[in-house]
Amino acid sequence: MSEFSAYNFKGQKALVRVDFNVPLNDKFEITDDTRMRAAFPTIKKILADGGMVILMSHFGRPKDGPEEKFSLKPLIQHLSDLLSGTTVFFANDCVGEQAYLTASMMRPGEVLLLENLRFYKEEEKGDEKFAEKLSKLGDVWVNDAFGTAHRAHASTAVIAKFFPADKKMFGLLMESEVASAEKVLHKAEKPFVAIIGGAKVSDKILIIENLLERATDIIIGGGMAYTFMKAKGGQIGNSLCEEERLDTALEILRKAEEKNVCIHLPSDSIIADKFAADAETSVAPSNNIPDGWMGLDIGANACDQFSNVIKNSKTILWNGPMGVFEMPKFQNGTKTIAIAIAEATQDGAFSLVGGGDSVAAVNQFGFTDKVSYVSTGGGAMLEYFEGKVLPGIAAVNS
Repeated sequence: MSEFSAYNFKGQKALVRVDFNVPLNDKFEITDDTRMRAAFPTIKKILADGGMVILMSHFGRPKDGPEEKFSLKPLIQHLSDLLSGTTVFFANDCVGEQAYLTASMMRPGEVLLLENLRFYKEEEKGDEKFAEKLSKLGDVWVNDAFGTAHRAHASTAVIAKFFPADKKMFGLLMESEVASAEKVLHKAEKPFVAIIGGAKVSDKILIIENLLERATDIIIGGGMAYTFMKAKGGQIGNSLCEEERLDTALEILRKAEEKNVCIHLPSDSIIADKFAADAETSVAPSNNIPDGWMGLDIGANACDQFSNVIKNSKTILWNGPMGVFEMPKFQNGTKTIAIAIAEATQDGAFSLVGGGDSVAAVNQFGFTDKVSYVSTGGGAMLEYFEGKVLPGIAAVNS
């Protein structure tokens, strides 16, 4: 049993750091409540024990103090609905008089949502005095915001020093995020395939280098594949390419060969005459794309090639799409990868999907429940797989 599950919150005020940085439309309506739902089990457990929940979160990037468009107020009703009609109290500040007064009057089973932490610059600066003010609101600190675990902010890391070891812990979401990442990074059953996509090699160098020590196969798709193609002497037309990373790409290929890791590049591509949804399309070998054309998705042969590797794997990490999947003409590669991962998972593989675009893809194509785990932490997951120590995790473990 986990530390959180074993803890009895009866009569305790749990100060819970959540990630409620959800998208809103121009009417301030929530368009995707995934992050709110992800925190639900943690909140429910505390309330079921007879505890009180004080929720703190950042929202957007306010520049100079309070701004109405960055208020957490639009979340109150939806949060209440998710909690089966439980009244959600709201404090118009996170460390002001109203916050302390409301917190002091709370009764078991009640929920308080604090106003946006980032209305104070001290939050992102990791200010100790601000962290101490926040800590006075609760008896126990629960970090359930994996999406911000890579930030050494006041509420995600610094605050931990104001709670004794038995009064600071991960929430259920954070526990499952860390356990899933650990399973892939340190306990992966072989063959282990890492599927790395996205636009730039520079964004993924560290994760690829760390995975060279662990994976048996690395599939590279998306725009970054063309930097590798050009580095190997291929013709890539107008495809995306980081000229300054050609040597880096060759070095990655050299290291992979040295470590017996098989790097898979797409044999063919769906090419377009412009970067647009209504572009003319054709198919070409990924290393022989005509001038004036660009690769915007992996082709049919690459789909088969990559699917076979995935279906023969026991552990799968997916970070980044295979093409511009937001445009219907260029979504087949990413969708094919999602299908292959779902089939491999059904056959017993452990699959972890992390990173904003990959998560968006599995949601869009309806595969969320067909993979082992979908991570809520984009940047945090990336840094974890780069081998970095995340402040939000270290703060609880120290």
